Amino acid sequence: MKRIVLSILITVLVLSIPAAAQKQLPPEGGKPKDFSLPTKQQFKLSNGMEITLVPFGIIPKVSVRIVVRAGNINEKENEVWLMDILGELMKEGTKTRSAEQVAQEAAAMGGDVNIGVGPDLTTISGDVLSEFGPKLIRLLGDVIRNPLLPESELARLKKDRVRDLSVQKSQPGSLAMEEFRKTMYPNHPYGRVFPTQEMIEKYTIDDVRSLYKNNFGAQRTTLFVAGRFDAKAIEGAVREAFDGWEKGPAIFVNVPKPVTQKSFGLVERPGAPQSTIYVGIPVINPFDKDYVKMAVTNSLLGGSFASRITANIREKKGYTYSPYSQVSSRYRDAYWVEIADVGTDVTGAALKEILGEVKRLATEPPPEEELKGIQNYIAGTFVLQNSTPQGIIGQLSNLKLHGLPDSYLANYVKNVYAVTPQDVQQITSKYIRADDMTLVVVGDKKKVEEQIKDYATPSPEKK
Repeated sequence: MKRIVLSILITVLVLSIPAAAQKQLPPEGGKPKDFSLPTKQQFKLSNGMEITLVPFGIIPKVSVRIVVRAGNINEKENEVWLMDILGELMKEGTKTRSAEQVAQEAAAMGGDVNIGVGPDLTTISGDVLSEFGPKLIRLLGDVIRNPLLPESELARLKKDRVRDLSVQKSQPGSLAMEEFRKTMYPNHPYGRVFPTQEMIEKYTIDDVRSLYKNNFGAQRTTLFVAGRFDAKAIEGAVREAFDGWEKGPAIFVNVPKPVTQKSFGLVERPGAPQSTIYVGIPVINPFDKDYVKMAVTNSLLGGSFASRITANIREKKGYTYSPYSQVSSRYRDAYWVEIADVGTDVTGAALKEILGEVKRLATEPPPEEELKGIQNYIAGTFVLQNSTPQGIIGQLSNLKLHGLPDSYLANYVKNVYAVTPQDVQQITSKYIRADDMTLVVVGDKKKVEEQIKDYATPSPEKK
């Protein structure tokens, strides 16, 4: 009985609160501040290796990342994923340390060793307690300079890659990306997403060791250190670990010439309940003076949850759950792409809405209030990205790859807020041209072909 009386009393009290009080909104968030890059120390070894030290934060940890200007871009046509296999083999120990010893030494410092391979860069990194920073540098130096690359582990890694290939080729998103990149970058490493199983099985340990020899060396390498550390001790460890490293090969540059005209690919998946759409076009890369405007435009168009395309085909139409657009960039190259998994029966309708939003933004500047919300989102996200030592290193590595000055970071927030509605319209009109896009659809051909016929140019059937 007491519980019933109490429930009635609470209900009466809630109903007695004025409606205005119940709907009171929290105060508007403050405008994100410009990013200030901490004072950094830079020096260069006689072999050409560059070093950047950035004191940052108060937590007694230090992040070390060795970045080599080599990645999948350095693979030949018959070497797809060979750089990835090299990266895995580099984890299998050095000429003086077994893989287990490397892992144990890193763990004793409170961290581990990671190796990652990307389109343009390979990274060897670790995070440890500050007192072990110099020791980590010497350990990473051994990993990158003296990899054992044991033949005994190659067969296992190749089997892992074949299994990974089988899994990825069963996913519609992977198939769409492969066809999209192959269409946009014919006869270029950026367009070679997957190898064949036969290609992987033919790789030999000589192939791996040759790839390492031809692509790793001091003049292609930058070492970044960020966090809390003793600068003098760190520099001493760097010189001890890397002064004797061979200069190695010069940086290899292979800028693509992507397809910038309307093109089409249909990958058949009989009975598929959904279609995966990739529709996009080559655009300006981070080195271009208008790239910040491009980033803002992308976020407003499809690159954020509050974007126009998302609001249209997800919220209003219910065609898809998680569509998104992005500007995918590499060295002196980038493309804009909208990606969506939609119901098979609304494939054509979804594509119509996507391209309709692109065309609308190319002819009508967005309202200032809409743009302001996007700018606040981008600026706030940027501040968060720079709140850790790893984030700082990631930003500096990006500047290094694209040849950008430190002022790019210092002025980023200011430049985001300087973008006008007219800028967004002009960027869309000039670069994100709906009539020149590459379109790839993975789905049930019988059900989608008629829906998308108006968007497809004559081309050989892609299966």
